[in-house]
Amino acid sequence: MPLPEGDTLHRTANRLRPALVGGVLERFEAPRLLGDRPVVGATIVGVEAVGKHLLIDFDDGLTLRTHLGMPGSWHLYRSGERWRKPRHLLRALVAVPGWEAVCFSAPQVQTYRKDRPGGALGTSLDPVGHLGPDLCTPTPDLDEAVRRFATVPEPDEQIGPALLDQRIAAGIGNVYKSEVLHRLRVDPFVAVADVPEPVRRQLLEVASRLLRHNLTTTRRTTVAGPPGSLAVYGRARQPCRVCGTPIRMARQGAQARSTYWCPRCQPPGSVGPTPTA
Repeated sequence: MPLPEGDTLHRTANRLRPALVGGVLERFEAPRLLGDRPVVGATIVGVEAVGKHLLIDFDDGLTLRTHLGMPGSWHLYRSGERWRKPRHLLRALVAVPGWEAVCFSAPQVQTYRKDRPGGALGTSLDPVGHLGPDLCTPTPDLDEAVRRFATVPEPDEQIGPALLDQRIAAGIGNVYKSEVLHRLRVDPFVAVADVPEPVRRQLLEVASRLLRHNLTTTRRTTVAGPPGSLAVYGRARQPCRVCGTPIRMARQGAQARSTYWCPRCQPPGSVGPTPTA
């Protein structure tokens, strides 16, 4: 099961924001919270996605951060509405007049204060400060992201896992990693050092464009076709939409994340051609 892509978090933030921002906290629950508890009566002043993190800001300077990992999700309910998941999966509840925002199954639920060095319980001042430019935003700093390719990965890091490194650029998950590598005909297993800098930039540009294209969709789509159409992701043993060769899947990187690719369009060592996406 893939980690949420950046577009998922941005869609979640866009859904929660109108209900929560400006609301006064009536109730808060978080059984595994790391950090200070938000105070009932505090006003919510912001809801945003940063990479794969969802942040809820309160007017007293406290910020609630959740990282959904593989199983997590945020739901929005009218007050008193029956939840669609069992209560034992509750990881955070933020209730304001008329609404309940409920986070289920998230492995990371933390609060911190952006203006307080060290943060609560020894947490860092800014737990999202290490992230690279967010590719879901309208104008991500691609120059900075390209620069980070040269500084974050190990010298022999493969391009597939490197695209997932949120320190380089935030937002890419398994789906977009596989899709952009196929789009630009890059072998997922080639070393980052062997990928020319212009191609690295194109990978980020295409990923950003696809992520932003899917910010308002319910079914992620990366190629022409009905909603949900993808080039390679999740299509192991099915024919490549370009050449008909069966798509392959392998586990890659230290976390053994799934990578889908076409062995004909992306032969070993390939770093192009790089057609306009």
